[in-house]
Amino acid sequence: MLDHRLVQTAVIGHKNSDQPVILPMNARELDRWTEAHPNYTYWCGLQLGGCGGELTARRCTTKVCHFAHHPTAPVCHRTNNGESSADHLFIKQGVQRLLSRGKLRGQVQTRDLGTGPVGAVDVHLPDSRRRLRFQLSSVDYRTWRRADGELAADADDIDWIFASEGPITQHLLGRHGYCLMVRCETVGGERRVHIGAEGRDRKVSWTPLEDCVLTSTGIVTPDTERIRLSRPHPKPFAFPLQSGLVFAPAPDAVVPADSLFAAEGRRLLVADVKPMDSPIVRGLISLPRDTGEPPADHVYRVAGSARLLVGEDTAGWAVEVKKYVRLNAHEAQRTGLWLPSEVPGPVVPAPRATEPKAPEQRWKLEPAMNVASASFTKAAAGPAPLTRSEMVTAVRDALAQHARLQTTTTWGALIRTVSPALANYSDTGRRDLLVAVDTPLREHVPVLSALIRDSKGQPLPYLFRVLSDLGVPNAASSTLIGNWATVETERAFAAYGAPPRAMPPRLSLVPPQSVVHRPVSAVKGQAKSRSLGLTQVQGLGARQKMTQRHNAARTTPDTSMVRRLRSLMAALEDLLPTLSKGARRRARNPLGLAQNWLAVHGSPVSPIRQPATVVDRMVRHHIRSVEQALEAARESVREAKRNQERQEAKRQAQAERAQRAAEAAHTKQPAADPATSSEGEAVALLRKQLGEVAAGGGTVTLGSLDIRADGTGARRLLGLVDRGITPDAPMLSALVTGTDGGPVPFFRAVLRTVGLAVPQTDQALLMVWKREQERAYAAHASPSRPLPPRLVPHTMEL
Repeated sequence: MLDHRLVQTAVIGHKNSDQPVILPMNARELDRWTEAHPNYTYWCGLQLGGCGGELTARRCTTKVCHFAHHPTAPVCHRTNNGESSADHLFIKQGVQRLLSRGKLRGQVQTRDLGTGPVGAVDVHLPDSRRRLRFQLSSVDYRTWRRADGELAADADDIDWIFASEGPITQHLLGRHGYCLMVRCETVGGERRVHIGAEGRDRKVSWTPLEDCVLTSTGIVTPDTERIRLSRPHPKPFAFPLQSGLVFAPAPDAVVPADSLFAAEGRRLLVADVKPMDSPIVRGLISLPRDTGEPPADHVYRVAGSARLLVGEDTAGWAVEVKKYVRLNAHEAQRTGLWLPSEVPGPVVPAPRATEPKAPEQRWKLEPAMNVASASFTKAAAGPAPLTRSEMVTAVRDALAQHARLQTTTTWGALIRTVSPALANYSDTGRRDLLVAVDTPLREHVPVLSALIRDSKGQPLPYLFRVLSDLGVPNAASSTLIGNWATVETERAFAAYGAPPRAMPPRLSLVPPQSVVHRPVSAVKGQAKSRSLGLTQVQGLGARQKMTQRHNAARTTPDTSMVRRLRSLMAALEDLLPTLSKGARRRARNPLGLAQNWLAVHGSPVSPIRQPATVVDRMVRHHIRSVEQALEAARESVREAKRNQERQEAKRQAQAERAQRAAEAAHTKQPAADPATSSEGEAVALLRKQLGEVAAGGGTVTLGSLDIRADGTGARRLLGLVDRGITPDAPMLSALVTGTDGGPVPFFRAVLRTVGLAVPQTDQALLMVWKREQERAYAAHASPSRPLPPRLVPHTMEL
């Protein structure tokens, strides 16, 4: 029996081995291989997707040499037999060598993604909380995003290395300016792994894996380091917007520092934005810098085309505007973004043609034509009354804000916050107003009228009339309006909460229909059934009431256990801001599940009826999940505190060593100028501030520094901050940026002051500046990471 399955790859030793081998195709090369390894046994490995049977090396002269199964081997359904079928094992072997050479702690595993074992190779570096994914099989965008989220559960950074180009590599190239690639080439009995760095010019520079360095920042090659240092910031996505958008600048709001939407030649400002037929929302407006900042006491309409800028992973949004025009007073007032401070006075009538036109009268006539002029009379001062549609919009927005705050309100509170004119509305007028607020009635939109309470905290007495006018069935005759308002309030809290959660179903006011199954004889004897006695009817009613009480007792949840669950959730929510990114993601999963369950089952008037045993079992399950997440979060906080204490002790030791070195240098050079006591305090304060910036992984502008006005220059202070710097200490002055977001103009002088070599070109200076930022982030991280090497030496080492 001949074996026609030509197999080029196998594993050495046994069927579970992960040591791959490629059989040389040339007969002479196979002879040399056999002589060099006489004791090797070859197997159709399980990690290759094979049958696990033993293979023999078949020497051929008329065709390529290959592995062959024994005649007694089991039926093998292995589909990938070529040279690339063991690439995942060669990559795993190469990465393990890098880990051993760099003395790094890590795990390397192959992954079957559903198309065979040649799917992916995962590398986990727990000390630096970093993962690497060698993606060898094809993947679409949604699958890639889902896998990226799974890998990020216990990692802060993820590096993707792809085996082939596709839409995902183009996406990463457009977002980050570079993309990592991997390929394998056959050399003798193995496959050599190469790492490629593809830049925006679409050129790929390949480096053998054995020449790469695996650090806590990922795989490092000369090309990847160059691209990472010079890559631009990710650009937001842009979508065209229709015309009709208006905005009013908000002078009391501050533009976020280091905003994703900041761009060269553009000006960012915070404004109240109103798109066409949409509510008002506060957001960022990007304007051309050469147009000047628009005054805040006017309303503007976007002229021409505009674009909506959206950050990745819900990182915010902004509107990019090219041109805008100022609205007149009448148009601005109609938008709801502006009201005149005073009501214009009466227009002075024009003089008759026969009367002489005095200059004073002509001067009085012209301002009266302009609504925005200064001819307003103080006697008629006061805001203009709201129109009917404006009142409806204002009440709807106020109720939506209460829903976001998870609170109910009263008419008295709405009179104070919306308009005093509401006090003049009768009950009928308020009822009609609420009908307009919630029209049209939709199943997936909560009724905001349920949030209004009377003086006793109960729903409005005429709420049933509002619901009847909205079209809610049986609202006029139902006795469950109070329960309906409670459920609808929970629906509003869920829909408008931050973050929003799943809404429970709306409570039905349709009374349940009792279905009675009667035999045919009873139908035929209908006349006889009319003679039932009063005792039998009363007995039937008593049994129905008993059944209703029994069902109510079975469906009412255990309120003590629900309160226990809510307290645990509140404690966990308080810890979320103090957790790291990965720990916060792990804690939100059980917290979100518990919130969704409470939204549907946590109220005694929940429309979903389940037996008490089921409800009890579910609430106990959520209590255990939240307790475990709470304990893990507390342990994460304790671990972070311990790491911070260790880091603080390490920084103090480094500071002491630096101080001793500085004192020794000062002893050898008595001519050096010592810093004054006030200057020393300023340096210590600035060093502390820059240490906090480094711990947060950000930068700070020169104008934001806490520098005292004692005559000490910023250049001298930044030089003193890093004075006596040691090779293992980063430059904190590199965290200070200029007005353009790059290094300060005197950064070369700072390098010269601290005793480091000064680059000649601006590109080299930018690389040195960014490398010192990375060293500062690594030194002040919690826990600290190994510092990447410095790009310039001390001048004494030149």
